[in-house]
Amino acid sequence: MKRTPPREPLPPFEHVVEQHGVAVLRLCRALVGSHDADDVWQETFLAALRAYAVMEPPANFEAWLVRIARNKAVDHLRAAGRRPVPVAILEYDDGELPGAQGSGAEEDVWDEVARLPEKQRKVIAYRYLGGLSYAQIAEVLGGSAAAARRASADGMANLRKSELTAGRTTA
Repeated sequence: MKRTPPREPLPPFEHVVEQHGVAVLRLCRALVGSHDADDVWQETFLAALRAYAVMEPPANFEAWLVRIARNKAVDHLRAAGRRPVPVAILEYDDGELPGAQGSGAEEDVWDEVARLPEKQRKVIAYRYLGGLSYAQIAEVLGGSAAAARRASADGMANLRKSELTAGRTTA
């Protein structure tokens, strides 16, 4: 009878969080915005923790976490579409919340990324925040690696154009 080789031990989950947590958070910000990114990040790592004890080691932990984050972001956006939206502004309220203003340049960049067409925004997030290759992006989004590369180039061109239009220059 042939014996299966013993399973290679997984690194401690805390190590996985330390190593990939920041990249996953950046991806969550790009997919759902900075306001809801922390919630999606937590949901991502909770789902990862539940699967971690019984899973085979993935070939690429970051790609595995990016896939989970993408799915959690989609779940979050679907759920957000079902939530009621408050519309009335109280007479004594000027509509501004304390601390609601962004941190300047960073918020401007996220606003510009949020304005990109959906495919360009997702490809840029997966490429530059998630660290995925174009082939991995094509696997996640569907399509070819060449189409992902084209969407990335178009998105970056649109971001550069918006920077020039706004009078800002990149350092």
